[in-house]
Amino acid sequence: MENNEKEIQYSFKDLIEIVETLRGENGCPWDKKQTHDSLRPYIMEEAAELVSSIRIYNRTGNAENLKEELGDILLQVVMHAQIAGEEGLFTLEEVIDGISAKMVRRHPHVFGRANTGEEQIREEWEEIKRKEKEGKEWIVSPLREIPTELPGLTRAAKVIKKADKLYGTGISYDKEVQSLEILVEKLKEIKLPEADSALGELMSEMLMKLCTIAGRYSVPQEQLLIDKIEDMIAVCEPLDE
Repeated sequence: MENNEKEIQYSFKDLIEIVETLRGENGCPWDKKQTHDSLRPYIMEEAAELVSSIRIYNRTGNAENLKEELGDILLQVVMHAQIAGEEGLFTLEEVIDGISAKMVRRHPHVFGRANTGEEQIREEWEEIKRKEKEGKEWIVSPLREIPTELPGLTRAAKVIKKADKLYGTGISYDKEVQSLEILVEKLKEIKLPEADSALGELMSEMLMKLCTIAGRYSVPQEQLLIDKIEDMIAVCEPLDE
């Protein structure tokens, strides 16, 4: 595909061809040497930048950055599919087919029959997901299935919630709140800056209990923390609107 000065409206097919060219014999040295593993940091960065672009859009009403970051995510998808195709693993068409089939399968109330109650839809969704995971050799155990790459607070809430559901850990949220209050009182007894391991242990227990409460009420704690940090930055470095 040749580049020229005139305005071009590229298509999805063009993007696929561009990536093929970048990975081809006369392509870009950097793109040619990339692997699924080497690209891991970039997809994590691009996901964070996409979330950031949504915040920017909410603040400014300008969707330009959102559009750009969605393009960067799409590039990552096409790049991984291209590499997989070269390795004989799967094609981009198979990726599209797989996610399309999954969406239809997980929404029988939309694509299969008349709508039912919200509670039944939720139960069927969980049952369909459970069946999808049966026999998957990479799933070592239900709790270990939760990605270690998730932010700590998010992963903790998911692990706690699933452990309670699957193994009956007997989490009492009222009890967790009471225990948190006790920990707060203990925290007051620690003398700073002499505090060492005792402070760390208390803080870890408090964080776990906060994650338990957040999971129970589906509180997006990671996002809340990000928003609070942004509030602090706004106070320190106010922007001229």
